[in-house]
Amino acid sequence: MPKMENYLGIDIGSSSVRAVMAQEVPGEETLRVLGAIALPAEGMRRGAVVDADGVAKTLQKALSHAERMSGVSPDVIGVGISGTDIFCQKSIGVIAVGRADGEVTEEDVDRAMGEVEARVMLPANREVLHVIPKNYRLDDQKDIKDPVGMRGVRLEVESYVVGTSTAQMKGVARIFETVGTNPDFYAVEPIAAAEGTLLPKQKELGVVLIDIGGSTTSVIVFEDGELVHVAVLPVGGAHITNDIAIGLRTSVDTAETVKTLYGSALSREVGKKEEINLAEIDSHETEFVSRHHVAEIIEARAEEIFRLVNEELKKVGREGLLPAGAVLTGGGALLPGIVDLAKDVLRLPSHIGYPKPQGGIVDQVDSPDFSSAVGIVLLARDRSRMGGKSGLLGESRKWDMPEWAGSLGKKAQSWMGKFLP
Repeated sequence: MPKMENYLGIDIGSSSVRAVMAQEVPGEETLRVLGAIALPAEGMRRGAVVDADGVAKTLQKALSHAERMSGVSPDVIGVGISGTDIFCQKSIGVIAVGRADGEVTEEDVDRAMGEVEARVMLPANREVLHVIPKNYRLDDQKDIKDPVGMRGVRLEVESYVVGTSTAQMKGVARIFETVGTNPDFYAVEPIAAAEGTLLPKQKELGVVLIDIGGSTTSVIVFEDGELVHVAVLPVGGAHITNDIAIGLRTSVDTAETVKTLYGSALSREVGKKEEINLAEIDSHETEFVSRHHVAEIIEARAEEIFRLVNEELKKVGREGLLPAGAVLTGGGALLPGIVDLAKDVLRLPSHIGYPKPQGGIVDQVDSPDFSSAVGIVLLARDRSRMGGKSGLLGESRKWDMPEWAGSLGKKAQSWMGKFLP
C-alpha cells in the first residue's frame, strides 16, 4: 500500500503565524487537512523578523498544536517567506542541447534553468528562492511552453527569478535553529497564496491576487497562465487599525475591536447617525463615536492600498485589463465593503478568494487568511511528487542554509520532541 505523505505548511506573517498539517491519501484528489492553528506573531514587523526569540515562542506553540491535533509528524515541511524585501526580476538562460540528435531532454531544461540563476545580476545581500520559466526558445522557434522532445541546437529560457534578502533568510533560519527543525523548502508568500487560491482558468484569463496582511499587502499578477509581476507593499490591515486608534484617540486594541465589529470600507453604506458605544468595548472608555466616521477612516486607508496596487498594475501595462479581475485574500479581505471598494478603485471585477477546497477538517482552513498556509502544503505535495521541484510554475529551491542551520535536522532525534511532555 502506498505511503500516506504528511505535509506541514508554516506561514510566518506580520501579525500571525499559521500552521497547517495535511495528508496525501492515495486515491484522493485533494489533501486531507489534519490540523491547523493561527497564533498572534510576536517579533515580526512588516513581514521581517525583528525578535527571533519572540517568533520562536509562537512557532513552538503552533508546531506543537499542529502535531497534537493531527497525531502525525510531517514528511515535508514548507515555510512561507513574507516582507517587503521580496523581489522579482527577469533573467535568461542559454545552453547547447546535450544529445547528438538534438532532442531536448529534462536534463537540458534543468541546465537552462540553472543558467538563469547563474546569469541573474543580484546584490550579494539577496537570495533566490524560485526560478520560474516564462517561455522557451529553441533555435528560431519562439514562445515554446514545453521544449522536451523537440529537436534543436540552442535552447533559451526566459524566466522570473523571485527571492528575498539574505538577512530575512538568516533571521528565519535562526528561528528554526531554536525550535530544532530544518524546513525542506521555502516559498515567497505571494506565490504560496496564489497556489492556495487561484485556479488555472483565472491565471489563463489574467488575474491579480491581492493578499492583504497585517503590515504588508502582496500583489501577484498572472496572464496566459504565466507569472507577470510580483510586489509587496508596505501597508496592510494594521495600518487601518492604527488610523482608527489615532482618529478616535483610543487604544490599538480597542481600535482593532471597533474595526472587526463595526468596520466597513465603504462609508456610503453606513448611516451618519449610527453610533458606537466604546464603553461596551473598553470599560475605560465613555464616549460614543460615529460609525460613519470610522468607515471614512477605513475607506481612506483601504483606498490607498488599492491605488498602490493599481500603480503596480500600471508598471506592467495591466491596469483595468485583467478579465478574471482582482481576487482579495488574507485577513484584510474579510473587511465589509472591501470588495466593492476594490471594484471602484481598480475598475476590475473583484471577489474574495478562499483556499482551494480540501478534505478533512476543512472548517479549520476555510478562510482567506489561511490561503498562504494551504498554498504551502500544496507546494509541498507537488514538490514531493516531482522529486524536489514545485509544480506551481517552475522550480522552488530549498534555500542553501549555512552549516550551523543545515545540520539541525541530522542532530534532532525528533523534530517535535522538545515541545511535547
